[in-house]
Amino acid sequence: MPDQLGYRKKFGVIIPSTNTIVEPDFYRMTVPGVTAHVVRIHIRDQNLSSDEAFVNLLQQIRIEIKYAIERVLTAEPDYMVMGMSAETFWDGVEGNRRFTKMISDWAGGLPVATGAEACERALKLFGAKKIGVVTPYQPIGDKNVVRFFNDLGFEVTAIKGLRCPTAVAIAHVSQDELRQALIEVNKDADALVQVGTNLSMVSLADEAERWLGKPVIAINAATWWMALRDNSIMDKVYGCGTLLREY
Repeated sequence: MPDQLGYRKKFGVIIPSTNTIVEPDFYRMTVPGVTAHVVRIHIRDQNLSSDEAFVNLLQQIRIEIKYAIERVLTAEPDYMVMGMSAETFWDGVEGNRRFTKMISDWAGGLPVATGAEACERALKLFGAKKIGVVTPYQPIGDKNVVRFFNDLGFEVTAIKGLRCPTAVAIAHVSQDELRQALIEVNKDADALVQVGTNLSMVSLADEAERWLGKPVIAINAATWWMALRDNSIMDKVYGCGTLLREY
């Protein structure tokens, strides 16, 4: 018997316990018959004020993530979605592929959507070559994001790391700050990309595509788009950018 609400697909969604944006974003973008079942990775120390603190947070995630997967598997999801992005960019394309395989293996072979691969697919779909990037990260995080895109042959013409002091503080970044960051990285770029799933960018990206006249990829929208399309769910979602509306 199919699930009464997730009768098309059930997605297991993994997020850090500090993240307050990705869950409502995914719920907002949901379509009939598809449900998101969120499990939180316990973040005990949310300090992000330095490169060292940033690495410490990732180490916490690596310790806790397998337990999170075990918990969400009890809901019998059909597909896994990573509601966090830094780890999916780490160590470039090879690091992303290793991470994706690890999650899939721990999830009993279920396919996995990651923010990094979703951005890769979106940029290739749009035919972009040069990109501007906005992140909430410290320099070490930005370095790994640039490496990932460079590995794929994209040129990062500008990157703006907001250097948020804590994991929760990422969600406090205002629309005005994000708008200014987009303008700042819009330097000879074919498309703009925002990473960091706790930044509230989905609505702003949809708006910015109109006044910038180019694709603006919000990572939460891209990840949800990848999850839907991987499962042959072609419903259009409006107000969340070109990807979900037109592709």
